[in-house]
Amino acid sequence: MLARVGIITAEDAERIVVGLGQVARALESGELALEPSLEDVHMNVEARLSERIGVAGARLHTARSRNDQVATDLRLYLRAAIGEIGQAIDDLLRAIAVQARAHVDTLAPGYTHLQRAQPVRLAHHLLAYAEMFARDRGRFEDAARRANVSPLGAGALAGTTFPIDRDGVAAALGFAGVTRNSLDAVGDRDFAVEAVAAAALAQVHLSRLGEELVLWASQEFGFVRLPEGYCSGSSMMPQKVNPDIPELLRAKSGRVIGDLVALLTVLKGLPLAYNKDLQETQEPLYDAVETLTACLRVTAGLVAGLEFDVARLGRAVGEGHLVATELADYLAAKGVPFRRAHDVAGALVRCAIARGVELSALSLEELRAEAPEFDDDVRAWLEPLAAIDRRDLPGGPARGRVLAELERLELELSERR
Repeated sequence: MLARVGIITAEDAERIVVGLGQVARALESGELALEPSLEDVHMNVEARLSERIGVAGARLHTARSRNDQVATDLRLYLRAAIGEIGQAIDDLLRAIAVQARAHVDTLAPGYTHLQRAQPVRLAHHLLAYAEMFARDRGRFEDAARRANVSPLGAGALAGTTFPIDRDGVAAALGFAGVTRNSLDAVGDRDFAVEAVAAAALAQVHLSRLGEELVLWASQEFGFVRLPEGYCSGSSMMPQKVNPDIPELLRAKSGRVIGDLVALLTVLKGLPLAYNKDLQETQEPLYDAVETLTACLRVTAGLVAGLEFDVARLGRAVGEGHLVATELADYLAAKGVPFRRAHDVAGALVRCAIARGVELSALSLEELRAEAPEFDDDVRAWLEPLAAIDRRDLPGGPARGRVLAELERLELELSERR
């Protein structure tokens, strides 16, 4: 651009481009080492460039500041990183979709307060995590959109007197446009905060999945077997298999949340425009991106290797009076006010507990003793599969709704691939 608008000659521009390539290769290979006396990486590059191409190297920095260059570099880095994160989320979503497809007809207990609540399809449970990670992907896309403007040309804080072509450079670098205020351009790190905030929330979602897998893989639950490569044995107790990766997914959330807090703390007291404090925004950004990307990739493999104990899940659905709500809904459908119907269902649960049986074992006479509206057709309401499929509404666990959501997810992933 400098050559195109006549600020430097085409010959100098060519020498600079060739020389920068040589310096980059020499630094990457270790042939050249960074020299601390040259202050920073920018001056190292410029000095080594001048050594190779002479006076043309000293023209590299024309119309540019380290301030706008670093702001641009960080946006370029983040744009690429978000692309990788998006691919990693999609790989995890594909693994979830495969498991959900295999377990559309597997019943599982749904929980609130970690207490068995109502029966659901295991696929519906798994697709809840797909919703979480899809929202995470959307947050990163939104952050990328705001990050995708070029600060180059903002200079140190007040632009430049040279007739540069900011829009042309932005287009060449793939930016959607340019920043609109030079002071803000060099001091802004909101784009980093947004990305790290999205990373922190995504890591929290991974932590929730990790926690559930720790519980479900325990002997107390026994709902799932984790792939061996994602676990470790005990150094003392030969019978134990420890859920290492799910536990680390929980722990890593603290690290990424810490990155967000560190980043916000650096920014909270800064006056305009650039301050050296901003150097400390880079490490938490890099750490959050690298931690989340690694965790997403590992989790995709973990999910793909899960083996669910279908029989045990089914037994759990049949224990704990999970169809109690069906009794209340049955009565409400017969015209009984719901609050009274709820009270009747609660009384019948207490009756079943006293007898040591499930609700389905209560006789019609016992049911009618609490509410005469019960009839023979109540038995069908107490079948878990029928109870699930009656919930045939958008977002519900009925078979057709689950299949429709699964197909929508699979189509989106196919189109993005």
